[in-house]
Amino acid sequence: MPATKPNRTAEHPTEGFRSAVLAPATDRPVRVYLPTDYQPKYAYPLVVVFHAEGECEEHSVRLVPQLSRRNYIVLCLRGPVNLGCRADGRPAFGWGEGQPDRGTKAALAYATSQFSVHPDRVFLMGIGEGATAAYRLGLSMGTCAAGVVALNGRLPKGRVRANQLRILIGHGTANPVVPVTEARRAVTQLTRAGSDVRMNRYATAHCVHADMLGDANRWIMEQITGKSLAHGH
Repeated sequence: MPATKPNRTAEHPTEGFRSAVLAPATDRPVRVYLPTDYQPKYAYPLVVVFHAEGECEEHSVRLVPQLSRRNYIVLCLRGPVNLGCRADGRPAFGWGEGQPDRGTKAALAYATSQFSVHPDRVFLMGIGEGATAAYRLGLSMGTCAAGVVALNGRLPKGRVRANQLRILIGHGTANPVVPVTEARRAVTQLTRAGSDVRMNRYATAHCVHADMLGDANRWIMEQITGKSLAHGH
């Protein structure tokens, strides 16, 4: 069981999403999900979600119920690169190739300070290009990141620094955008650098399959409980 933390609020917040606009990046609102029966005195794991290229934080919001409605506080970020509008009129953003920016760091500080988050249980989950951003942040955080979940994404280019990250890679075997060979390359490089890596393959293309999120939930809970809860694909 995660450690308890002092109650920061007089009220008992209800389940659901909250929006926040933070000073370092007022054009990049964040969305925070509080789980079912949220208890302010209980220190929850935090899952930070990095959306795919051409999407925004609202796309991440739709994935949260498939991950878990009960186990985590979830922080949905918006990428710093404005790509204009999609064909459906919704805003599109990306993450670029730079290191984690001030807006991302401010959002993480906001979530951990305003809600009951266990400081040693911060997990980063990225989809597509967002997986690359999650890798970058995880490698820069070192032991401050409890784990990284990379779905249908690429490892950043260049040498991987020595680390002890726990990483779950989920990848579609028919992915035409990021071939599964990229996932295998990531396993090799990360393992050589000291990471504890698990890779699951799925009979899908570039989309996020529901099984990916179910396995991500079980894997995260394994890291927290130390008990094996699922088999790989």
